[in-house]
Amino acid sequence: MLMNNLKKSDPEVYDLIVAEGDRIERGVELIPSENFVSKAVMQAMSSVFTNKYSEGYPGRRYYGGQEFVDKVERLAISRAKELFGAEHVNVQPYSGSPANHAVFFALLELGDKFMGLDMGCGGHLTHGSPVNFSGLSYTAIPYYVDRETEFIDLDEVKRAAVKERPKMIISSLTAYPRKLDFKGFQEICEEVDAYHLADISHIAGLIVGEAHESPFPFTDIVTTTTHKSLRGPRGAMIMCRKEDRLHDLYHPDTKKNQAQLIDSAVFPGLQGGPHDHITAAKAVAFSEALRPEFKTYAGQIVKNAKAMAEELMVQGVKLVTNGTDNHLMVIDMRPSGLTGKGKQLQTAMDEAGITLNKNSVPFDEARPFNPSGLRLGTPAVTTRGMGEGEMRVIARCIARVLGDYKDKSALEKTKQEILELVSDFPLYPDFAVLE
Repeated sequence: MLMNNLKKSDPEVYDLIVAEGDRIERGVELIPSENFVSKAVMQAMSSVFTNKYSEGYPGRRYYGGQEFVDKVERLAISRAKELFGAEHVNVQPYSGSPANHAVFFALLELGDKFMGLDMGCGGHLTHGSPVNFSGLSYTAIPYYVDRETEFIDLDEVKRAAVKERPKMIISSLTAYPRKLDFKGFQEICEEVDAYHLADISHIAGLIVGEAHESPFPFTDIVTTTTHKSLRGPRGAMIMCRKEDRLHDLYHPDTKKNQAQLIDSAVFPGLQGGPHDHITAAKAVAFSEALRPEFKTYAGQIVKNAKAMAEELMVQGVKLVTNGTDNHLMVIDMRPSGLTGKGKQLQTAMDEAGITLNKNSVPFDEARPFNPSGLRLGTPAVTTRGMGEGEMRVIARCIARVLGDYKDKSALEKTKQEILELVSDFPLYPDFAVLE
């Protein structure tokens, strides 16, 4: 990927790309929703498919010249079906939030009740936040983790569902460090005649790598981004059963099946033409995830997360649920007297070469913009080739910053240690990004 043209055409943007490349090479990326794509995925994203406009679906487009666009979209769909065992796949959603919006748009009426995990307990903006479309246009009923264990209690979820009778229940996580019981959620949904939406955006790569249980064949609808643990381009997809088990109850006046309702919600309901270059890159990423080595990668993500969590706790750091089963963990800073210091600690970690994000913890007393937690995960550092030993080094660095976040000399010492660590793990060692 030579960049001579960009350097000549727009040196300002070129310099910013160089600076970002340098930043990620010289630090550790621990934000659980971030990863590093392969060279092949990047090349697909910068291909001539970016020039094409393709409203509609394969074989049913509104513009001409779609022969190869249709082929690449069908390829992405078939690979996704093979990866997840899904009946129907729509690969056109631009990102995770539009994908979730499309499911609401397809299956619910404005104002309908649904249940999702509370944001402070590890849920997502689109699972019922009052400032998001999900909370503004629908009636959100949150469920919570247990105050003592900080685990999701399905008995409590069931009690709330029986009381509220929601039309949809979302099983998902963005800051919940334990496994999800998709079968248990499905049983609750069937008891109360609710759709079950599993948003697996964070754990999709773990699922196809057999490091986390799959939502199939239990769940009605599954959404996922493609750019987190799945290690693909920024985008999303929706998977579902073709037939709707609740059709006669909720959609008796339409002849469309569930798959058709989903497709119509994506286009023309909420989106225009798909991003064909991203579709091509999704197809490449799905091909990579079908290879045997991806299973090894997914397993290593979890091993790395467990090693980092164990070392953090050895260093006296409190973690939500006291550990992790997946790719992420959440530091609870309240026991360390750092309530409401998330923003300051995120900044201090940046100065030390450690990129993570401030995050609310369950039943946080502080505001979301300056919460009492830090969220971190291992997909990106695992992509760089790091293992359990490196995770323990990083954990000790994090603990040091937590204890001395105002000490600039301590931050500089940690930054130098991180630099020494990452020097053995170049990100794209044989890829001429800059020429």
